[in-house]
Amino acid sequence: MELSEARWRKSTRSGGNGGSCVEVADNLPGVVLVRDTKDRDGGTLGFTPDAWRSFVSRARALGPRS
Repeated sequence: MELSEARWRKSTRSGGNGGSCVEVADNLPGVVLVRDTKDRDGGTLGFTPDAWRSFVSRARALGPRS
């Protein structure tokens, strides 16, 4: 798999102040990639599409935390 073909997008839940931002690439077959916007070379997490859907579903169910 060629990770250089990943198309990154900033999470819609990321703040506009440059703070806690993550980027997601979901255009590659069989994997969803996640990285820290502030440290793009610091590492990338990879999830199966099913695991990513489960994570997003659970995060939505928990809602925002103060």
